Amino acid sequence: MNFIAQALNLSKSAAKRLEERNILRKALVKHPFFADIEEAFRFEKKFGQFEEGTVVVKAKDTLKVFRGFPKVRRALLLHPTIKKHFGSREVVLEEKMNGYNVRIVKIGENLYAITRRGLICPYTTEKARILIDDEFFRDYPDYMLCCEAVGKASPYVPTDVYGIKTLEFFLFDVRDGKTNKPVTIDEKKEIAEKYNLKLAEILATVSSDDIEKMRDVLEKLNRKRREGVVFKDREMELSPLKYTTSYANQSDLRYAFRFFGEYGRDFMLSRVVREAFQSVEFGEKEEEFNERCLKLGKAILEPMIESIKACKRGEMVYEESELVFENQEVIELFKMHLKLLGVDFTIEVLDDGRVRLKRFMRSTSDRIRGILQGSPWK
Repeated sequence: MNFIAQALNLSKSAAKRLEERNILRKALVKHPFFADIEEAFRFEKKFGQFEEGTVVVKAKDTLKVFRGFPKVRRALLLHPTIKKHFGSREVVLEEKMNGYNVRIVKIGENLYAITRRGLICPYTTEKARILIDDEFFRDYPDYMLCCEAVGKASPYVPTDVYGIKTLEFFLFDVRDGKTNKPVTIDEKKEIAEKYNLKLAEILATVSSDDIEKMRDVLEKLNRKRREGVVFKDREMELSPLKYTTSYANQSDLRYAFRFFGEYGRDFMLSRVVREAFQSVEFGEKEEEFNERCLKLGKAILEPMIESIKACKRGEMVYEESELVFENQEVIELFKMHLKLLGVDFTIEVLDDGRVRLKRFMRSTSDRIRGILQGSPWK
């Protein structure tokens, strides 16, 4: 724990408490693909000023700290929440893309991709090394490119909404690794242009009381089956707020109820609550309200019924995605990574570096089988 104490400027006893309280966990599987790293630990939960997902790395000739991505609070109502939070400042509406959050960093000679939980993912790292030019890190060696990893070939959130068949990175923040201080919106745009990085789209800049424009943007996103919006202060001095579309809420519910044994009630209830507040704020007429109810009911019942029927056929409930690797060695490392996560999975190797990943949802499968065999609901 000595290098942890040194990197975080903590006493040795404080660093020891991190270990005793099981806050520190391994951030990666040791492997030549991660050759620049001697040791790396992640924060399983928040500790003092350090966010969940913070990673501390001991490299060959240096110590590195990459702070966890701050939690973004959610607005359930546009009015009065946005005005209350941003005051008289202009508000930038940035698309909240449907993928998984990664911080791309440079350690030693190579790029590494850190997931929100602080795991250094071999699959995402391989993609980052192919798609991201490390020129940015020659000018900003201790910074993080905070991106949404989006596309159909995703091990965590596969989606075909954007027409991306593989995996791409969309920049939404640039932050100092050790302090978590972000650059301004304008600086981020300049960085993206200079280093040829794709940006999460900035949809509009409005006054904090222009609710009509905000709602118009959200309704267009909803029709396009998009996730939602992140509201930001141009100077990034105030913390952002997020707001999701009805499509995103129902999509989350569809996923959660398909694997209801793996997801808690709070996850499910919060999405229904969002739908209720949005329905009231948007002043829906009876026809619109009935349509929302129909979609919401189908999002809850349809996937659960699919899971029950699968178990009746003697199958396990699983999530499937198709990934594309450049290197056979990384496939084997990714298997070790999933085992570190405790995932129950199979990987079928196809062709041209493609694999089919199945993540089995054992809790859901066991719960359904028990009920089908006569067990009561707990």
